[in-house]
Amino acid sequence: MLPFNSKTSLEPAQNRARGEAVSESFGDARRTLSAYGSRVSEILALDQHGDRLMPLVAAGGSSTEARALLSKRKASDLFAGARAPEAALGGLWLYFSCFQECHEIVQNVASPEGSFWHGIAHRQEPDAGNAAYWFRRVGSHPVFGDLRERAGEIAARYPGAGFRMGARWDPLAFIEFSEMAREQPGSESESAALEIQRAEWQLLFDYCARPRS
Repeated sequence: MLPFNSKTSLEPAQNRARGEAVSESFGDARRTLSAYGSRVSEILALDQHGDRLMPLVAAGGSSTEARALLSKRKASDLFAGARAPEAALGGLWLYFSCFQECHEIVQNVASPEGSFWHGIAHRQEPDAGNAAYWFRRVGSHPVFGDLRERAGEIAARYPGAGFRMGARWDPLAFIEFSEMAREQPGSESESAALEIQRAEWQLLFDYCARPRS
């Protein structure tokens, strides 16, 4: 496994501190990530083993070493046999806040997963209108049910955040909430948005990167 101290992080220190603990929803991150293969596990180990709290606005990359490694890899190298290899690679770039690299990939992935990552990327850009367009292209998605459940658990821990959900996951409502939360650094709203965004990434990445059943 590659050394953690090789990471060069550009994200806010406050967000890094929040991300130190492994999220309850992801369980044992190292064990979970082993399902994606050793190469992917080693890359994610450069920044909190898939448990990073990505900023609500992408700003540069969080790991120079991850960028260097990913630039040498193709989707077929990292995600052979996965459900959605190209989409998984786009999501991996996004995990390290590499907006441009993610966007170059997912804009050419003509699938609900490609549109999903495309929407997240533009939400973090931030470009709310463009993000909404791509989430409308997604329609419904298999991860929405679990994401609704996870988001509900997170929102319950932050009653002051003011995030209200309906019976189904609404990505457009989360765009609006993220827009508001980023204007309130250090608030319960920001904390809830960051954790929900992490759960969103984990669920979608798992869906894309797992081997086809």
